[in-house]
Amino acid sequence: MRQEDLHTQEPLCDQRSHDGDLSQYEYVRRKHVARYLGGAVILAVTLWIIIAFAHGQIAWSVTWQYLTARTVLLGLGNTILLAVLAMSLGIAIGVTVAIMRFSASPIINGAALAYTWLFRGIPSLLQLLLWFNLALIFPTMGIPGLFELRTVDVMTPFVAALLGLGINQGAYTSEVVRAGLLSVDDGQYEAARAIGMHRLQALRRIILPQAMRVILPPIGNEFIGMVKWTSLTSVVQFSELMYATETIYNVNSRVIELLFVATFWYLSVITVLSLLQSRVERYFARGTGRAAQSR
Repeated sequence: MRQEDLHTQEPLCDQRSHDGDLSQYEYVRRKHVARYLGGAVILAVTLWIIIAFAHGQIAWSVTWQYLTARTVLLGLGNTILLAVLAMSLGIAIGVTVAIMRFSASPIINGAALAYTWLFRGIPSLLQLLLWFNLALIFPTMGIPGLFELRTVDVMTPFVAALLGLGINQGAYTSEVVRAGLLSVDDGQYEAARAIGMHRLQALRRIILPQAMRVILPPIGNEFIGMVKWTSLTSVVQFSELMYATETIYNVNSRVIELLFVATFWYLSVITVLSLLQSRVERYFARGTGRAAQSR
């Protein structure tokens, strides 16, 4: 190699070694202008709402006074009781209807499909009113000649609320359960049949435990929604939380104060249910990658 070629290549080597040295560069943080602007707007709106509530025409002493009032606590207890019973009824119906959807009989399958179509299509408020006024269609209930009861005596506000919410919930739960059953691989069904299990036994011992990971999150959300849907039962005069607060503010005209009482208790119940839901989901997700992600 000629001498002049060596001289021409040396600057190139120096340039490469110079480029590989990162210490000469200064680290400059990226300016997230949109992020800071969005955070400032959120803080400003939050502060404005807090100031508006603090200086609004709200008698907070009345809110604290009725927060633990006997009528309100009884309404809260009725809300929780109705939500648990209606959700239990909805789950029982939903699981049954979901299994019926897999039946080879077109009559059973069609009945399950018709049930889902009917009760998902009628608004919950309308269903409550229909159940409460069932005596206009069926004046009596029972077996003629053996025993009969007046429908108006049987269809109390609690029974109408339970049937209206529970049967309506069953239509939605059936689709959730059906989706969970479809998520299980067909090989699981074949393996169950190979070891001599009949269909219901395979569902109970093999399929449903695996489908629970898919079923539980939406069922938990439905239960939380059920707590709020109980407020609709005030139209049939069932004494739940919303009806209790309405009864009080119709007397003392402290509407907003009593609405805040109901808001506090609804948020408290839903917070507890959300924590329980996360723990149950972690229990059924143990042994999978999602168990670690949910912690």
